[in-house]
Amino acid sequence: MTRGNQRDKAREAAQKKAASSKTKNNMSGTEFQRAKESAAEIMRQKQAASEAKKAADAAGGGKDAKKK
Repeated sequence: MTRGNQRDKAREAAQKKAASSKTKNNMSGTEFQRAKESAAEIMRQKQAASEAKKAADAAGGGKDAKKK
């Protein structure tokens, strides 16, 4: 009841799948830095908007600010 080379075929397929899932960063140093700075700027904008919303809610105060 041998199965021939089924195990070898499965191992080759698994290695091929694992190799394709491992992709390195293809960006150069300057591209990576630019993308990193862009993401940081977006995060700063989100944080500023969140802080502004919290300040507005706190300034409104009372039960009306929490009731929506």
